[in-house]
Amino acid sequence: MPKLTVEGYGTVNVADGKRLVLALKQDAEVDVLHACGGNSRCTTCRVEFIDGEPSKMTTAEKAVFEERNISGVRLSCQIQCDQDMSVRAISRLEGSGRPAAGRPPSEEITPPPEWV
Repeated sequence: MPKLTVEGYGTVNVADGKRLVLALKQDAEVDVLHACGGNSRCTTCRVEFIDGEPSKMTTAEKAVFEERNISGVRLSCQIQCDQDMSVRAISRLEGSGRPAAGRPPSEEITPPPEWV
């Protein structure tokens, strides 16, 4: 069972293969944003890795980063918790001015992942 450490929130055990966006919200109880519902379109679920950044990335995540010229962060909706990791949640509902975090993400990575 992977361990997820979130800066300022502590460490929790996470089910192997769980989407990071859901682990942040459900297990670590972080008010992470996911405005597009976890579909790799809005980039509001961004996190910074402190340790344990996965080496693989979905083509959807890579495409949105290239399109928007974003670097140094990852999309929590496109990452599976399959190893211990430490992150900083940088896109949170608190202070965002949004009325809600977004539509609930599904259990599976969407769009269906193609790994690079």
